[in-house]
Amino acid sequence: MTAKSRHGRRLKITLIGIFCFALIFIGVFFGFQFFTKTGIFRIPGVVYYDESLSEDELEELRSVFTDDIDLDKDVYISAKNYLTLPTLSQGEFLANIYVPVTDFYNMDTNIDIEEPDLLFADAYLSDKSFTMVSIDDLDAKRRLLSINGSYYLDNFDKGAVFRIISLSSEMYDEEIAPLIEGLYDNAFPSKDSVLTFAQSGVTALSRGMNAKLYNVGDAHYFAEGLKEYLSGFDLTHTSNESSFSDYANSRNICSDKRFIDTLLDIGLDIVELTGNHNLDCGVSSALETIDTYNEHNIKMVGGGSDADSAAVPLEINEKGSKISFFAYNLSTGGATMGNYPGANQYYEEDAATEISAAKNRGDFVIVDVQYYECNAYVATYEDATCDYPENTPGDEIGFFRHLIDLGADVVVGTSAHQPQTFELYGDGAIYYGLGNLFFDQSWWPGTTRSLILAHYFYKGKLLQTKIVPTVYDDSLQTRLLDEESAKWILRRLIEAKP
Repeated sequence: MTAKSRHGRRLKITLIGIFCFALIFIGVFFGFQFFTKTGIFRIPGVVYYDESLSEDELEELRSVFTDDIDLDKDVYISAKNYLTLPTLSQGEFLANIYVPVTDFYNMDTNIDIEEPDLLFADAYLSDKSFTMVSIDDLDAKRRLLSINGSYYLDNFDKGAVFRIISLSSEMYDEEIAPLIEGLYDNAFPSKDSVLTFAQSGVTALSRGMNAKLYNVGDAHYFAEGLKEYLSGFDLTHTSNESSFSDYANSRNICSDKRFIDTLLDIGLDIVELTGNHNLDCGVSSALETIDTYNEHNIKMVGGGSDADSAAVPLEINEKGSKISFFAYNLSTGGATMGNYPGANQYYEEDAATEISAAKNRGDFVIVDVQYYECNAYVATYEDATCDYPENTPGDEIGFFRHLIDLGADVVVGTSAHQPQTFELYGDGAIYYGLGNLFFDQSWWPGTTRSLILAHYFYKGKLLQTKIVPTVYDDSLQTRLLDEESAKWILRRLIEAKP
């Protein structure tokens, strides 16, 4: 074989080798892509939307997972409702919270249910008096109901339907997490962001309560039935009409000094001094009482050591809510004059200016009024006369509505010894009388009861006012009224609304 032939043969073998190597390389290269579904054989990830998702949820998710998004792995997205807030795992998010609401004048309080999805079923809701709304749409003009005995604004992890969105992918951290960052960073009401404020009516730790204290020897006795409930609020208020005094006895409206323990037990933060009996024990006792409140960091409203201090409204700025709290005396006495202690007398021009200024600042405005009393306490049986504000001396309805017209959001009567009706009026709510929280009037059924207004504020908005009735008897230990009795008295009061 010639040298030229040998050279040609080697070249041919070399080319065949290169071709075979290239063929093998190409086979391996494309074979790898075929089996791994990469390269030209790559199948893009698909987003699978479960039928459990609502139209609004689908729209929101599709705005993220658009056609321009190139995913390597499939994504599975679904939703589920829970009656208790679950512990969230990777890819699970709290998308929304839904709560049951009913008409403001409906005194139903609770829904018992085992399956949360039923609460959104038309067939189930067709004959019900409530509807489900997003927590963002909750307002005080509709009444929030409990679910299975849990009230959402007291629990935050129960008493609602919690909507959980789940996203699952083999490459969740790499692909999905960056895409949905911030999508479900919803700020929902929580214990840290909701301001709870309990308002109560007449407190007069005096007369027969003094006699009872001498017998039991311990002022803590009177708060036993309420202290756990009331001390749980961020702010607790009452209108105390009785000053602490060394001259307290079983016949006068003066309080044994030990009664400060009763008020501390209920976690009192705000004491209203609009009452017409705070000077019954004399000027020195009234001033010493103010000193006692200051010593225990109890804020005062509607009264003070002189006319100027009595007229100063209480400014509340907590948990993102700003409240201007005004309290006036328009009653049978007790108002301060000049440098003497007493209640803040109502003057129309001053009130109109003060309320307007607070509204212009963007504050929520509460106005309490010590008004003329309905005195139809003449029977040992149930007497509904004082349920009706038109049976109070003067034009209670017209005056309280006028305060709403001036800009008040909530108006509360704190002079009534028996609970009175309540109503929505204009853009606000009126509670004409709250009744006796603590007093000795146990011989008339009406005067043994009172209403606690449990306010819930979120970002300056009043989410709800829950009306919680109380009662006491000859023991003079106030307690929460049982559920059936509470419904009965509230329905009776509703029948008396103007």
